[in-house]
Amino acid sequence: MIRSILYFILAGICEIGGGYLIWLCLKDHKSPLYFIGGAVILILYGMVPTLQPQTSFGKVYAAYGGIFIVLSLLWGWLIDGMRPDAFDIAGGIVSLIGVYIIMYAPR
Repeated sequence: MIRSILYFILAGICEIGGGYLIWLCLKDHKSPLYFIGGAVILILYGMVPTLQPQTSFGKVYAAYGGIFIVLSLLWGWLIDGMRPDAFDIAGGIVSLIGVYIIMYAPR
């Protein structure tokens, strides 16, 4: 379970980080190297979920959605200075409960 969670976190960092670099290039007019770096990182993001021990593509991506929500809120707070409010935190908790049910609940 810990390995699986680490892969989810790595995938999230790749997806959000890659998207952020492209955002900086297109919205903040940064160097095209930001775009290229973001694209490479997004390709890595596409590869990371294949490391998951779970063999169901649908389950992995459904659960990843919950992790992505929480990581996006953390990114917004730590990088953009947008502190999550009580509703953001509640939504993040609900999404993590969904991740647990989909990926780790005993069957």
